[in-house]
Amino acid sequence: MAANQPVRPFGMRDKLGYLFGDFGNDFTFILSTMVLMKFYTDVVGVSAGAVGTIMMIARFVDAFTDVTMGRLCDRSRVIPGEGRFKPWIRRMSIPVAAASFLMYPSGLGSLPYAARVVYLLVTYILWGSVCYTAVNIPYGSMASAISADPGDRQSLSTYRQIGATLAGAVIGVVLPLFAFDKVDGVERLIGPRVTLAAAVCSALAVVCYMLCCRLTTERVSADVPERAHMPVLGMISSAVRNRALISIIAASVVMLLAQLTMQNMGGYIYPDYYNNASAQSVSTLLMLGATLLAAAIAKPLAERFGKAEVAVVSNAFAAAVCVATFLIRPASVWAFIALQTLNWLGLGMFSMVSWALITDVIDDAEVKSGVREDGSIYALYSFARKLGQAAAAGLSGWLLTAIGYVNASAGGQPPHVFNGIFAITTLVPALGFALLALVLGLWYPLHKRQVEANVAALRERRSAREGDG
Repeated sequence: MAANQPVRPFGMRDKLGYLFGDFGNDFTFILSTMVLMKFYTDVVGVSAGAVGTIMMIARFVDAFTDVTMGRLCDRSRVIPGEGRFKPWIRRMSIPVAAASFLMYPSGLGSLPYAARVVYLLVTYILWGSVCYTAVNIPYGSMASAISADPGDRQSLSTYRQIGATLAGAVIGVVLPLFAFDKVDGVERLIGPRVTLAAAVCSALAVVCYMLCCRLTTERVSADVPERAHMPVLGMISSAVRNRALISIIAASVVMLLAQLTMQNMGGYIYPDYYNNASAQSVSTLLMLGATLLAAAIAKPLAERFGKAEVAVVSNAFAAAVCVATFLIRPASVWAFIALQTLNWLGLGMFSMVSWALITDVIDDAEVKSGVREDGSIYALYSFARKLGQAAAAGLSGWLLTAIGYVNASAGGQPPHVFNGIFAITTLVPALGFALLALVLGLWYPLHKRQVEANVAALRERRSAREGDG
């Protein structure tokens, strides 16, 4: 924005607007994590291993699309009254919603197997690697442009996670009740109902994106950084020497390994292991409660002890709960849900601070280089998160294939498959939570004292530039 143009102070309007942004993102993203693999294994008839492999392939495509989108954001000019990032969200909101809907046609099962696999590959890349990237990179980068204050950014991180949780609650509560039905006494996913749910989620995503653009204001502007014109290999070479960026990338990858494995396996542990798909709705409601509790306590704890410090303790706790769940192996689905809720509380604490952590990394890079690269750094971070998403999806699919999971419509599962489903659901997240705690505690360098030093250094630089002006 122009220096002489009055700007509305940061406030609740920005927080709600940013909340709606991830609400929109997760209407399509959480739908894919919850039901895409189940839809293609049980309705379309594609093997779990093939679905996981396609998700892995798409993430390699993201190596190019994420970085390209980040560079486009950094090169974009600031539009008066709009900013640098909001115009991208506006123009890509409808394409990402339409691409999401295209992934769930219930009539694919009659096509030749190769055609089904190719259709999934093309539509999944169109949605995730092209359209979702083109809206999510600008949205994530925009947080550091809304406010330069660390407290404001922590609030944005919290509200972003609340938005994601609300979308997860809407989908997680309604979808199992609507999309599953008992056939011959066994829970089955009903294809046409998933297609209808995808259409509704796409429409709601567009509405949320429009509210995000309407309510938020970009206040922190910067000139197009010189390194936005740096070759991609040069930018990546510079990034790998950034300890803060590489360690937060590693943390996000293992976090998503834990989170998305729990979400992906929800479509198997409840209808297959416990034969109670509706229990997943109850689990989602309790997950929402755990996340709201994390939202209430994350900011004061982070301000007192530090964001990374709080995340280390919460994820060590979640890892311990996962191991205990595996050892106890509760026969009651309700006891299992109670333990899962504790896992979501531990994960929620990290989720509430995670987006503020990447703005700390952006600040740290600016302190060291003198150049602010919101879009490029966030693009590398987003690409790494997608690697985590792919690792979770690929690992879940391969492990399901390894334990002998068969298409549910073909009949019941062999007895050993149920034990395998339970082990995947508990032990893979335990590994992710434990690694996350170790990375943040031993490798990530931006703990409370260093973050405060970086904020003070940048404040002095901006004050000096304003004084010179």
